[in-house]
Amino acid sequence: MRVNVTDLQVGDKLTSHVFNQYGLHVLSSDSVLSANDIAMLFRHGIEYVDIAIRVVDVKAKIAQFQKESQLREKMQPMLDQAVEGLKRLFEQAGAAGTFDPQLVDNAYQPLAEQIQKETDVVSLLLALEVTDDYTYQHSVQVGMISYFIAKWMGKSEAEAQKIGKAGFLHDIGKTKIPHEILYKKDKLTTAEFNEIKKHTTYGHDIIVESLEDASMALVALQHHERMNGRGYPNGDSDSQIHPYAKIVSVAEVYCTMISSTVYQAKRNMLAVLQELHNLSFTELDPQITHTFIQNMIPNFIGKKITLDNGQVGTIVMTNANDFFRPLIQIDNTFIDLSKEKQYAVKDIQM
Repeated sequence: MRVNVTDLQVGDKLTSHVFNQYGLHVLSSDSVLSANDIAMLFRHGIEYVDIAIRVVDVKAKIAQFQKESQLREKMQPMLDQAVEGLKRLFEQAGAAGTFDPQLVDNAYQPLAEQIQKETDVVSLLLALEVTDDYTYQHSVQVGMISYFIAKWMGKSEAEAQKIGKAGFLHDIGKTKIPHEILYKKDKLTTAEFNEIKKHTTYGHDIIVESLEDASMALVALQHHERMNGRGYPNGDSDSQIHPYAKIVSVAEVYCTMISSTVYQAKRNMLAVLQELHNLSFTELDPQITHTFIQNMIPNFIGKKITLDNGQVGTIVMTNANDFFRPLIQIDNTFIDLSKEKQYAVKDIQM
């Protein structure tokens, strides 16, 4: 199974040779890892290695539960602070058509500094599952995922933080949409949906007035534009769309699909990645989308899943030929979903 080096344990056995980015051989297949071996992998900048499947024992499950609880306890106050800060930001923008840039830093920066230290993005999203205040929590999630995608795309820390902040602000134009339309529980009329679409241009204007930053304003304007020209508000396509907006679009679509809203039921995070893969051939930038998928997939290893037949198991390995149908361990039995097509993942938990 493929694991991040941060999750390695002394005694794990490699199942393939390990090379660094320069092609230098670091460790051989069948090596049983010592503490020094794991430290050496860190020194060589190795991110993931293949190890023999572990049989999950009670102690490991308890340790995982404690790790997840600690992540929630650490991150939840920062999420709450970011959401409250975003509320104040939206209220000011809605009333004045502009906002104090310091409010953005106050709301975004503490969370941004913490997420720099996180590597397991799947656990982070599960720990910060959206419940109430969807509009604000959604914007916080989009900001976080935009940051991670930017880093995975090779952007500098400063640029990745800027893209994360653009994701944080992408929906600020919704402050100008009438409350009865924005929070309507029934199907929107054509006229109401056309009004909703205006949040992109409203957001652009608000950011220009507040930050005088063309790139962040374009993210607000273009995050619903699509590569095939079938988005809004202007029907821009491919090269007409700002690179930052392409990143935020992938983050926005993913975060929308994994959340439960008045318009849709929540979908599991692995199935949504497959849907993003499908969209990468029509609507979303393929390089950005595939980079996101490739970096997300290893984070599902070790996660608890429920199959559609009610069985509960753990993802122990991803399939190179079918990322979205992994190998599942249920007690001492293994189910390869890439071969056992009658099964499907219904839900994923930490």
